[in-house]
Amino acid sequence: MSTVQPFNVLFLCTGNSARSILAEGVLRQVGAGRFTAFSAGSHPRREVNPLALEVLRESGYPVDAMRSKSWDEFAVPGAPRMDFVFTVCDRAAGEACPVWPGQPVTGHWGIEDPSHEDGGEMWRRAAFRKALGYMENRINAFVALPLASLERSSLAARVHEIGQFEGASMRRPDPT
Repeated sequence: MSTVQPFNVLFLCTGNSARSILAEGVLRQVGAGRFTAFSAGSHPRREVNPLALEVLRESGYPVDAMRSKSWDEFAVPGAPRMDFVFTVCDRAAGEACPVWPGQPVTGHWGIEDPSHEDGGEMWRRAAFRKALGYMENRINAFVALPLASLERSSLAARVHEIGQFEGASMRRPDPT
């Protein structure tokens, strides 16, 4: 009897304090056993946005050990080898990323940054809840993919389609 290793998924954003944290929290739970979720940023902030942690917690997602970290942690020898790498902010999508060993499937799942909402507290909370909903839709579609039966090019196309779901902040050309 062979055991299948979980797929490693890295969510990238510039600050690694909101959207990538939301994605990591959702996939930790939704993909438990099949996926191991990580997040990082090109220019990580010193701390995770408290509203990101709050909306995750309120929605029943894990927030333990969440921290803002550099993507450099995942580009060194001994780091987990990624099977998938998704940018979740437009700025990170335009940056030169490290070379990820193993040629992971990549995609852009950009959504607007909820931390840029400058209305009152109610509007900020609403922006984070909306971002979480968009991320849940993408991740639920992703974990439902028949990964074992898809060719790499088909998988890349499906990942691209998921990135175009409602709430997409930037429409990127199809990679195929």
